[in-house]
Amino acid sequence: MKWKAAWIALCLVLATQAGAASRNQGQAGDFDFYVLALSWSPTFCLTHPQDQQCIGKGYGFVLHGLWPQYARGGWPASCLPQSRLSAEEMAKGMSLFVTEKLLKHEWAKHGTCSGLEASDYLDKTDAALGVVQIPQAFQPFNVPGPLAARDIEALFRESNPSMGRHGMAVICKGKVLSEVRVCLNKELRLAGCPQSIKTQCRGGELRIPAQR
Repeated sequence: MKWKAAWIALCLVLATQAGAASRNQGQAGDFDFYVLALSWSPTFCLTHPQDQQCIGKGYGFVLHGLWPQYARGGWPASCLPQSRLSAEEMAKGMSLFVTEKLLKHEWAKHGTCSGLEASDYLDKTDAALGVVQIPQAFQPFNVPGPLAARDIEALFRESNPSMGRHGMAVICKGKVLSEVRVCLNKELRLAGCPQSIKTQCRGGELRIPAQR
């Protein structure tokens, strides 16, 4: 009886894990909007100084990814069928992403859920980058002083007049700027973010490491 009970418990655990994996995987093309994630490279490089991204590049904001999202919260990930990027697609992707490792990861986890072929997804990502204007304070060679998350949001709204009050989120690691996430609809127009996309920073001024 103990063996039977243990077997039933194991089956329940496996079934739960399979269900969770299925929900996480999602269906390619079945999503509601995009998030364009832009990472502040100097913050990443504080903890990854030997990464290819961090060796003498002097990046500011860099493309993290274009992520299909659900309006109710969450996102599809690693959708089937998975396919490797061709040499031509890799070359196109490397004009957008700062490292090959990041490109491959973003395609496998997020791009496959867009419902687009890899080349079209990369074109979509390129177009999304053209939609969002980076504020002058964060352009190369500029050194923004400490800013609160609300001030960063205000600078982005100023540079992107059609962005609504809740059109983006600022992400931090402790009190250090890490990333901004901008909500776009499927046609890549700036859109309001649902409650699941919100600023994740402590109050007060944030440290913004200088580009180097």
